[in-house]
Amino acid sequence: MSESTAGSPLPVVVIGAGPIGLAAAAHLIDRGLEPLVLEAGPTAGAAVREWSHVRLFSRWAEVTDPAAEKLLAPGGWVRPDGNGYPTGGDWARLYLQPLADALGDKVRYGVRVTGVARTGRDRVVDSGRDEQPFTLHVTTPDGREERITARAVIDASGTWTTPGPLGADGLPALGEKAAADRVTYRVPDLKDAAVRARYAGKRTAVVGSGASAFTALAALADLAKDEPGTHAAWVLRRGVGANTFGGGEADQLPARGALGLAAKSAVEAGHATALTGFRTIAVEREGRRLVLVADDGRRSEPVDEVIVLTGFRPDLTFLSEVRLGLDERLQAPVELAPLIDPNVHSCGTVYPHGVNELSHPEQGVYLVGMKSYGRAPTFLAMTGYEQVRSVAAALAGDQEAAERVELTLPETGVCGGAGLFDQPEADETAGGGCCAAPAALRIGAGAPAPSGGC
Repeated sequence: MSESTAGSPLPVVVIGAGPIGLAAAAHLIDRGLEPLVLEAGPTAGAAVREWSHVRLFSRWAEVTDPAAEKLLAPGGWVRPDGNGYPTGGDWARLYLQPLADALGDKVRYGVRVTGVARTGRDRVVDSGRDEQPFTLHVTTPDGREERITARAVIDASGTWTTPGPLGADGLPALGEKAAADRVTYRVPDLKDAAVRARYAGKRTAVVGSGASAFTALAALADLAKDEPGTHAAWVLRRGVGANTFGGGEADQLPARGALGLAAKSAVEAGHATALTGFRTIAVEREGRRLVLVADDGRRSEPVDEVIVLTGFRPDLTFLSEVRLGLDERLQAPVELAPLIDPNVHSCGTVYPHGVNELSHPEQGVYLVGMKSYGRAPTFLAMTGYEQVRSVAAALAGDQEAAERVELTLPETGVCGGAGLFDQPEADETAGGGCCAAPAALRIGAGAPAPSGGC
């Protein structure tokens, strides 16, 4: 067991060495504060590396942080062409790992945070609470337990490890766990020979309506051009209309708009069949294949594989002893939630925000990055960089800078998510003009005739 020396200045602990966590550390250093970054994985950007084959829809200029670039500059680092679009692998190799290397021993790898609390106070105790530092319980790579004391905690651990389930009610569908060998919650890397063989010539259900689903549909469509019999059944909880495929050419992030257009092309070319208004409650075996069952009794055509891309949710288990103010629906900070709530917002901008929207009843604890969005979609790296700039300024006592907005966001171009936009008729009322009632759609001249509802 080890603790920070009582007489030494306490660090600000940052949980997660991803893009936002490392940017937080850079901003803390820029403010004269001492960061300590705890990363559960073996490298910087460990989660990003798991989708290294996926290309970002933001340019290099939009996924590097100014304070981080300042920290990298003395080592001769030069940002790649700002107009280029990195893959996740590029981002990790050319930016995140060099940034972590520049931070040196301020980053610890293989350290998993298992609990955060006020020293000597559980969440019930009021007396003397605000005067106490934070205690973090962690496990080290060799399995030992440690306690680390901190003046503040910035949780940038993201949501990658907790993907949403197949079940439309937020719980795993009946049979989902039993079918785990045929279900994935990530966009597959079809350039990998083993992964390619898993989907080639097969029928795959793609469940989801965001950028990840678009990416998977486009990838499967490309595979279908080379491997006859490859087909995607696109399972949507809502209808198909004008906004289904995102902002398209109107998206101020062109590469993101192109993702939606690629998915649309896959459907129109007959490589994917859309099954709309389909809220999955069960997965059943039918011979060697799987059948999805909806809450209205409909059954999908048998599929060989299922790709579930229904978003992510935050892991709050290790924060149970600190007092968080979270929206009851999104699990995002209560002041931030109205700005990102997909029950209200679809296309448009998210108001740039900082420490005021990220604060909790427990002073000194901040959820940032994807973690701050809870279950809401459409997070951008630029948003996270602005968040940690503001939080670092506040921790340094510069409230004016903390409250100053230094970011202009592009229009999201992403329509929908959960809630209101799950409704089958939502796209029709938004001008889509299609699918007011749940239906299996045959879109595109080359689409196979559906049987059994898909």
